[in-house]
Amino acid sequence: MYKSALRDYTRKRIEQIEKSDILVGIPCYNSEKTIAHVIETVSEGLHKHFNHMRNVVFIADGGSTDDTREVVKDVQLKPWQEKIVSIYRGPAGKGSALRSIFEAAVWLDVKACAVVDADIRSITSNWIKSLIEPVLENGYQFVAPVYIRHKHDGTITNNIVYYLIRALYGKRIRQPIGGDFAFSKEVADFYISQPVWDTDVARFGVDIWMTTEAIFNQFEICQACLGVKVHEAKDPAVHLGPMFRQVMWTLFSLMEEHETYWKKIKNSVPVKNFGCYSFMEPEPVKVDLKRLIYYFKTGFRQFKSLWKEILDKDAYEAIKTASKLPIKKFHISTEIWARILYELAATFHYWPINRHNLINIMEPLYYGRVASFVVETWSMNNQEAEELVEKQAQIFEDQKEYLLEIWDKKKEKFKLLANKIK
Repeated sequence: MYKSALRDYTRKRIEQIEKSDILVGIPCYNSEKTIAHVIETVSEGLHKHFNHMRNVVFIADGGSTDDTREVVKDVQLKPWQEKIVSIYRGPAGKGSALRSIFEAAVWLDVKACAVVDADIRSITSNWIKSLIEPVLENGYQFVAPVYIRHKHDGTITNNIVYYLIRALYGKRIRQPIGGDFAFSKEVADFYISQPVWDTDVARFGVDIWMTTEAIFNQFEICQACLGVKVHEAKDPAVHLGPMFRQVMWTLFSLMEEHETYWKKIKNSVPVKNFGCYSFMEPEPVKVDLKRLIYYFKTGFRQFKSLWKEILDKDAYEAIKTASKLPIKKFHISTEIWARILYELAATFHYWPINRHNLINIMEPLYYGRVASFVVETWSMNNQEAEELVEKQAQIFEDQKEYLLEIWDKKKEKFKLLANKIK
C-alpha cells in the first residue's frame, strides 16, 4: 500500500506554494477533449468570486495515454492562481485521484476544497461559487451537488443509490455519487486517514463511500444547486454494468460496517440547499431499451433458479411475469424493486465467499428495472420524472421494515446457496 498518493515532484511543488485558501481538484483520465474548458471555467470562477484569496487548481491525472496533460499544461490561468499537474500514485481509479487531492488540500492548509469532473460540458463559473461558498461562509463541511439531469441519465442514482441512501441513513441527498462536490480541510484529513486506499474504494467506489462516511460521521452536509448537468452521458445498456457492480459492492459493504447506525434511522429529512435555478430541459440521453430488456430476459433464463432461491415469492413471481412482457408494457414495480434490493443486501450480508459472483448474477435485474423506469417515464418531461423519483424514494422508506425483518434471518440458507455458484 502506498503511504501517499502524491509523487515526490508533486510534493515539492506543493511545498513551493506553501499555503492556499482554496484548492479545486480535477481528477482526469484521457480527457483531452473537455479538460481545457473545465480548467478555464474553474479559473474564471475563482477569479470572479474569490480573487482576494490564494487559489490553486490541482489536476490529478491517472496516467492518460492521450494528450490530456499536454492540454492541461497549455491552459493559462487567471493572475495569482497556481496550477499543479500531477500523476497520482496508487491503484488505478478515481479514488486514488481524490486521495491525492485530499492530501494536497491538507498540505496546503486550505479553508475549502472543491472537486469537479473533467468531462463536464455544462460547468459555469458560478459552480465554483455555489460549491465553495457554503464551506467558507456557512460552516458546512461537505457539499453535495444537485443537478438538473435528463430523466434517463444517472440511472444508477435514480434507481438505486438515492433510494438506498435516503432510506438507510435518513438524508435526502439527491446525488450521492455526483462527481462535483466540496469539503473542508477537516473532512479531507478524515478521508485520507481511513484504511481504504488499497481497496475497491480507491478504484471506483469512492463517491458513495465519501457521502456515506460524511453522513455517518455527522459532518455538516448541504447541497449546492448547479443547474443542468451535461457530460459524456452513458447508455445504461452499454456502459454501466461495471459501475453497477462497483457501486453495489461498496453500498452493501458499508451497510455491514454501519449496521447499528442505519437500523436506528426512521424516516428521512431534507438537507439545506444553496442556490436556486429554474427548471430547464437538459439534453436527451439515448437509451437502447430493446437491449436492456434483452439483457434482463437473458439473465432470467440463465439465473432464474438462483433468483428464485434468493428472492421472496412475490418478487420472484413479479420478475417471472416481467420476463414475458412485450417492450411497451414492460414493468417492474417500485415496491418489487425495493424488495429485490433489500433481499440482495441481506443475502450479501451472509454470503461467505464469492460475493462478486452474487452481484454479477443480479446485474440483469438492474437492466430490467432501468427498462421499466424508461417505459414508465417515456411520455413525461424531466420535471414530471423527477417528481416520480421522489414518490418512489418514499416507497423505499416505507419498506425499510422489510429489510429489518430479513436482515438477520437468512444466514444458514445463503451459506448453503453460496456453494452453488462458487
